[in-house]
Amino acid sequence: MGAVSVARVGIGARTRARRAVAALSIAVVIALAAAPAALAADPTFQALTSTVKYGTSVTFQQQATLPAGVARVEAVVREGADAPTFLAPVSVSGTGSVTLKYAYETPEGGTYPNTKLSLGFRVTMDDGRVIDGPTSSVLYTDDRFDWKTLSGSIVRVHWYQGDQAFGQRALDIGEGAVERAQQLLGVTETQPIDFFIYADRDAFYSVIGAGLQENVGGLALAPIRTLFANIGPSSVADPWVGIVVPHELTHIVFATATQNPYHEPLHWLNEGLADYLAAGYDASARGNVRDAVKNGDLMPLSAIVGQFPSPPDRFSLAYDEAVSAIDYLVRTYGQDALVKLIRSYADGVSDDQAFSAALGVDTAGFEAGWLKDLGVAAPIPYGPKDAPGGPVPPDWAGGPAPSRGPITTARPGSPGSPSDTGDVSGPVLWIGIVIFAFVIVAGILLAMRALSRGRSISG
Repeated sequence: MGAVSVARVGIGARTRARRAVAALSIAVVIALAAAPAALAADPTFQALTSTVKYGTSVTFQQQATLPAGVARVEAVVREGADAPTFLAPVSVSGTGSVTLKYAYETPEGGTYPNTKLSLGFRVTMDDGRVIDGPTSSVLYTDDRFDWKTLSGSIVRVHWYQGDQAFGQRALDIGEGAVERAQQLLGVTETQPIDFFIYADRDAFYSVIGAGLQENVGGLALAPIRTLFANIGPSSVADPWVGIVVPHELTHIVFATATQNPYHEPLHWLNEGLADYLAAGYDASARGNVRDAVKNGDLMPLSAIVGQFPSPPDRFSLAYDEAVSAIDYLVRTYGQDALVKLIRSYADGVSDDQAFSAALGVDTAGFEAGWLKDLGVAAPIPYGPKDAPGGPVPPDWAGGPAPSRGPITTARPGSPGSPSDTGDVSGPVLWIGIVIFAFVIVAGILLAMRALSRGRSISG
């Protein structure tokens, strides 16, 4: 009797366990069936078109089908291969078939001609998924002029005033400059370098932007492998053209030799090499440096590592000091050491590491040697001075900021909200589903354990 009674208990436990498993299984099926409802269908995109209006904007648009559950739509723009990605909110109304449209502003001096733009749209769903539509590339060009073009092995010259001989003269100068820089630095250029010649000053400065010094005659942009120069048709034979063009093109070869994602070389090293190859340490530069030494106006090299000063006299002196430093480097350490120094930057090393490996001295030691060669003591640096004594103004005393009332923010996903702020309702929903599924699985395991115990007792 006792055995029969135990067997009945085992059968009852198994029945209850099976019913629990069945109930939990149904709950799992219901949960999994509900989950796809939380996942909206993917948007679909058609071909993207763009319209370039030089000096104003690049407008692009795309037909798309948007499902329910879209948190936000953004325009995605990248200027060149190495530039950061630009995101901007795009206003859309409703779902279904819509036209996505955005005008990317390109004011004069802001986006350079000959820049390749990558354009597209991005859709972020309520559940956190990000779907990028197909992108399109467009070359941003200065279409104000009827450009003529001549191509060499690497350089392509574009000009709109002057005859064929003018273009050929500019091309010959450019090709020769690139060849000399390649031979010195031991690199080989394989991608074309575009050389745009603007005949008038106003057009040239509208391209390079008002923020640059007014005494700039050329501008090289290594990321887009482009040189802009202001050369009139009657000036192509002038000696300065044979200097400014090689100078600027050397910058592009220099960038190829030193390219790395971590650290740019010292500015005076870049400019000094370009001047050294284009004109050398000539009498004019020597005289300017000598006068600066005599008058106590010499700038330390550490003052021109990032950019050169804006006033024309200091701007010119910075170039002359830079080529003076290169001349000293070659005379003291040799040309091979110069090349080793420049090429070492491709490994992303620091300035001191590069100088120490190539020359045996760090940047401060090199500067001290250069100053000694010029016969001058270290210049007294200009910089911030201590504030005069006296009471601190009341507004500088600190304390909590005055209240300005409540701060309102846009609802996540609404027009005008920051592009990096998403709607969290989707992730929260999925977290709930995951927790619910975990509970179900745990219940199934407990039920199976109970079922196993029932079998053990019945045996």
